[in-house]
Amino acid sequence: MISLDGHRLDLEDVARVARGREEVRLAPAAAKRVDASRKALERILASGSLAYGIKTGFGELAHVSIPDEDARRLQLNLLRSHAVGQGEPLRTDEVRATVLLRANTLAMGHSGVRRALVVRLLEMLNRGVQPVVPSRGSLGASGDLAPLAHLGLVTVGEGTAEVRGRVLPGEEALRRAGLPPLVLEAKEGLALINGTAASAGVGALVVHDALRLLKDAQVAASLSFEALRGSPVPFDERIVGLKPQAGVREVAGNLRRLLRRSEIIPSHRSPHRVQDPYTLRCIPQVLGACRAAAAHAAGVVRIEMNAATDNPLLVDGESLSGGNFHGQAIAMALDALAVGMAVLAGFSERRIARLVDTRLSELPAFLTKEGGLNSGMMILQYVAADYASQNKVLAHPASADSLPTSANQEDYVPMSMAAALKARAAMENAARVVAMEYLAAAQGLEFLLPLRAGLGPRAVRARIRRTIPALAEDRPLAHEVERILGWMSSGELVAGAEAAAGRLA
Repeated sequence: MISLDGHRLDLEDVARVARGREEVRLAPAAAKRVDASRKALERILASGSLAYGIKTGFGELAHVSIPDEDARRLQLNLLRSHAVGQGEPLRTDEVRATVLLRANTLAMGHSGVRRALVVRLLEMLNRGVQPVVPSRGSLGASGDLAPLAHLGLVTVGEGTAEVRGRVLPGEEALRRAGLPPLVLEAKEGLALINGTAASAGVGALVVHDALRLLKDAQVAASLSFEALRGSPVPFDERIVGLKPQAGVREVAGNLRRLLRRSEIIPSHRSPHRVQDPYTLRCIPQVLGACRAAAAHAAGVVRIEMNAATDNPLLVDGESLSGGNFHGQAIAMALDALAVGMAVLAGFSERRIARLVDTRLSELPAFLTKEGGLNSGMMILQYVAADYASQNKVLAHPASADSLPTSANQEDYVPMSMAAALKARAAMENAARVVAMEYLAAAQGLEFLLPLRAGLGPRAVRARIRRTIPALAEDRPLAHEVERILGWMSSGELVAGAEAAAGRLA
């Protein structure tokens, strides 16, 4: 069970709750902070002070004073009016990540909500109530207002939610989980929707998966490297140590580890070419840069997950209005990740193209012995090129754009949700290209037998061959790519490489 305290949530925690359904509880210290924050807000209410979102309207309507007797209605109206999201719903794991991050922010004790609201979000997670949240409509300014409004409606028994695979009205979903609808008190509707929980929730899972994909990309590259008979000299620590860019030394070290005890490398030690192409020679420099982009995004997302992104915030008994809800940092980090995924996909596709080109690979054309009668893996490279090309479009930054909203009160917005969804698409495209590289590179190694590849690629090729036979005659390959994607998702191929060659950095 994860104890939520507002400060120590990590990417693995998010994945365990979002996908593994691990239970969550509110840490006792966090519960005390939440209670103290609520008492501070109640003192402000009793004083008659005009605090934003507590006794005023929202956005450009902040100048409108709200009578005390309308405080509850104000919060419910806020959720209803902002629930205008459109498009495909967020995936179940993304919704669960969003609920978790919203609860974690409130658990910091700066939002002025009752403990009951934080507990309700955790109860929804623990009992499998997943709000149906449209993916489009957030600009990441004042937070992810539209998506979080759809989430918030379920807490009061409105909206729609998925429970045990069925989509139900919010009130019925709560009833099946044994939960009564909440009646929101002052500021609680605003606290639910004001913040970056949706873009950070999607982003957290994307970054988590991208970091795992980078290990698969290195392992797949090691198979291609062997099939294309590359020289390991560029991975020498004495070379890469002279340019200490983030990630380069780690990737070079991983390749040295994976390629240990290769029988293929000594077979062409007297060079059969003066220098290898960049897609072999510069694997540490290119994948190291992709890794650095993912590591930077992970750092930004971790901060965002454990940050107070509500507005106003209760600090030292005061209600302070600020801009922590603005998602510029996470938008820019996820845009950089999308660029990294575009580079990763393009880099992998170029090795596939080299593998199938007999003039460059010195392997049979399109990795088939009976070319002409068989087309082999010709079209595999076409499909990889499609995904790599799509990622070039997705590399365009969402965070460089802005369209003012709320009558120009919110006059520069970050588009962090667009950046998160774009990064998700780029990462998934890149994963498919890497899966295709695994398939092509394993086929390339068949033509070098009986020579065996290094410990890592040798183990991975053997794992692939246990289920997917070498390509002797043409057959549909689509389901084989899907099978490899499944192994990548479970971490099976990387785990096999590490079991044989040692843990990758």
